[in-house]
Amino acid sequence: MLQNIISGFQEFFSLSSFIYMNIGLFLGIVFGSIPGLTVMLCLVLFLPITYDLDAINSFMFLLGIYCAGSYGGSISAILIKTPGTPHAAATMLDGYPLSQKGFTKKALNIALNSSAVGGIFSALVLLFLGPQVAKVAMKMGSPEYFLICTFGLTIIAGVSGKSLIKGVISGCLGLFVSFVGMDIISGSTMRFTFDNVYLYGGFDLVIVLIGLFALVEIIHRGKYKKDKREKSKVAEEALRNLDSGKLTKKEYKRTGIPAIISSIIGVIIGIIPGTGASMASFLSYDVAKKISKKPEEFGEGSIEGVAAAEAANNAVTGATLIPLLTLGIPGDGAVAIMLGALMINGLTPGPNLFKEHGTTVFAIIVGLIFVNIFMFIQGKYLTRLFAKVVQIPTEILTPIIVVFCFAGAYSIKKSLFYVGVSIVFSIIAYIMSKFEYSTIPVLLGLVLGSLTEKNFRRSLLISNGSLKIFITRPFSIVFLILIILVVVLITRTNAKQKVKG
Repeated sequence: MLQNIISGFQEFFSLSSFIYMNIGLFLGIVFGSIPGLTVMLCLVLFLPITYDLDAINSFMFLLGIYCAGSYGGSISAILIKTPGTPHAAATMLDGYPLSQKGFTKKALNIALNSSAVGGIFSALVLLFLGPQVAKVAMKMGSPEYFLICTFGLTIIAGVSGKSLIKGVISGCLGLFVSFVGMDIISGSTMRFTFDNVYLYGGFDLVIVLIGLFALVEIIHRGKYKKDKREKSKVAEEALRNLDSGKLTKKEYKRTGIPAIISSIIGVIIGIIPGTGASMASFLSYDVAKKISKKPEEFGEGSIEGVAAAEAANNAVTGATLIPLLTLGIPGDGAVAIMLGALMINGLTPGPNLFKEHGTTVFAIIVGLIFVNIFMFIQGKYLTRLFAKVVQIPTEILTPIIVVFCFAGAYSIKKSLFYVGVSIVFSIIAYIMSKFEYSTIPVLLGLVLGSLTEKNFRRSLLISNGSLKIFITRPFSIVFLILIILVVVLITRTNAKQKVKG
């Protein structure tokens, strides 16, 4: 394993890796810190750029956006009481009161320090735990992969929003979209292409994402206009009164323990697909309050509260890559986009990934440690710049995003047809949002659909059409039990929520 780490480090350590990583970090913090712009939007907008990059540079760029976006959400949460990302909502509870008391820079520094601690901790867990999970997964075949994919589809329950049924319908729409194009097993049958040659290869993931998440976001941004101007005044006031931001030894000790405990909580939650950073940050915030010697400060400007929330939501980032790299299960929507990026680079997530592309995978994992180190450096020296980002007017941002969307959709296959496809999917996403259907299940159905179908049909070919193959193998039984447990748990939770009204 040590040899793999050394080889991975040598593969990663290049000027281009650091350049793309830092560009991704900068973009991630900017998008994360502006309410209304999301990490997913940033990933979708800049995913076409990675088409011409190798796997390591591509992932350094995307991981930079993913990790920094999680931290960036804390900036607006502290400055203007509006979290840039849902993960930073717990940070806002104490970050904004601290800012109101004149400790804006101190709150920003605690958020940055804790984010770096959580991120580096989760990267180390991924480095040492990921290969062990992959070794176990190496003993699995198509029946187990099919059940793993099915287990991955149960994540839909966690990202469905208020209605599980609507989430399932959205997931089915994603599965249907994944079936369009040439049959992956026979290699000759065309499905739902209507003799249109542009559809023979199916829908390109990035083009669909641009429609589902980027273009529709532009439509929704109109509602932020008035509120944004009011928030900018609050941000200006906070920036005029920036404190030194220095933490005393006593404050380092007070924030250190909750940051470490929250990192552990964040990693545990991050490994479980479908849970997410928001759950980790609120759970850690609650634990930090219970173990604190000054619980009365929580909600009034507790430095422990900020540290706990930020360490937890960044600790999720590395942990979500464990099921992604070893089993091919994306833990959330943003990681599902990175799953697509892996496939674009010819890397199929799963246990064979460590066997066939071990050096590349270890280079990515080692790079994740450096991503968090450089996120700390950028945050340390560019705090004032990032704090001003929240004041950028919507009127300037929106046209820029529109240009990026259409340029990205056109550049992938140099055809206006795909620009039209992205517009169609943006209309579908807008209609879905009007009826409160989440689009994230569509994404999960889309990225897991072909893998699920391929392994299901291969299993039936192996067993001559017998379904017994899914209940006669040890690992299959384990995953079947897991799927049943998750379904029962979801059903019970929904029933309780209905009773509560």
